[in-house]
Amino acid sequence: MARFYTNENFALQVVVGLRRLGHDVVTSLEAGNANTGVPYYEVLQFAASHNRILLTYNRRDFLRRHHRCTVEHAGMLICSFDPDFDRQAKRIHDAIQAKPDLAGMLIRINLPG
Repeated sequence: MARFYTNENFALQVVVGLRRLGHDVVTSLEAGNANTGVPYYEVLQFAASHNRILLTYNRRDFLRRHHRCTVEHAGMLICSFDPDFDRQAKRIHDAIQAKPDLAGMLIRINLPG
């Protein structure tokens, strides 16, 4: 299963759902990086240095970061917020099953429909 790192705005309920599906997820709070004003490039560097796929709702900043990226990373999943947390966890799970190697890739997880 996948190894994820979530930035601080990512829904904990989705994290719980991903863990139920067997994924290894570390949150920014668990890593000691929450509420500290960590710049976006450092969030990505942290994920990359721990070989974790970044999960975020922050589309604008991380989309720009991806296009300018000089850091080799395990992948980025940029999600639209979905209040159906279990459905979002399942969509993330399904997306990575379709692409087992996300190294250097950016995948968008949009709302259904």
